[in-house]
Amino acid sequence: AQALEDEGIPILGTTPDAIDLAEDRERFQELVQGLGLKQPHNGLAHSDKEALAIAGDIGFPLVIRPSYVLGGRAMEIVRDQAQLERYISEAVVVSGDSPVLLDHYLSGAVELDVDAISDGTDVHVAGIMQHIEEAGVHSGDSACSLPPYSLSKEIIDEIKVQTKALAHGLNVVGLMNIQFAIKPNDEGVEEIYLIEVNPRASRTVPFVAKATDSAIA
Repeated sequence: AQALEDEGIPILGTTPDAIDLAEDRERFQELVQGLGLKQPHNGLAHSDKEALAIAGDIGFPLVIRPSYVLGGRAMEIVRDQAQLERYISEAVVVSGDSPVLLDHYLSGAVELDVDAISDGTDVHVAGIMQHIEEAGVHSGDSACSLPPYSLSKEIIDEIKVQTKALAHGLNVVGLMNIQFAIKPNDEGVEEIYLIEVNPRASRTVPFVAKATDSAIA
């Protein structure tokens, strides 16, 4: 999209800069912090040595995956140093051009997919889907329920608030997909963690449209 814009071709919908904001880990982290939202402890590594250092800071278990990939390719949950060393030596080549993302693994968390649509001002949350499998299983490999089957009204309402805040923060014009995880803290209070935002249509959009009888697809 950026290459098209650079050539003077008008881009309808979400701008290339907003797309980059969602994909650039450092820019996105600044946005999340500015909105007061939570993310699992994470880091971006550009070398094997940096990946090992970040893992030591985050702690195990963690989720590791290449940056800028679709479909969860090469995503893996690693539970110790030996598994991490095997991953970076066999599964991927870590470099400045091919960094990897490392996130603290939220063991036992409930994962959600949220599809929404925005015209740049108003945001409509079309569907909140609760995964059947635990958080960490890629959404493309997980069944889900719409509506959610075990979330409180308070959590659902807060998910909608955070979805709208992210849509406005990213200046989304069109469809967007957000992945959240819900995990109780040490006091048993459920907390919402932001996993990922994609300012585009997701594979779940046709199912949401069919299940809710809404014309978002």
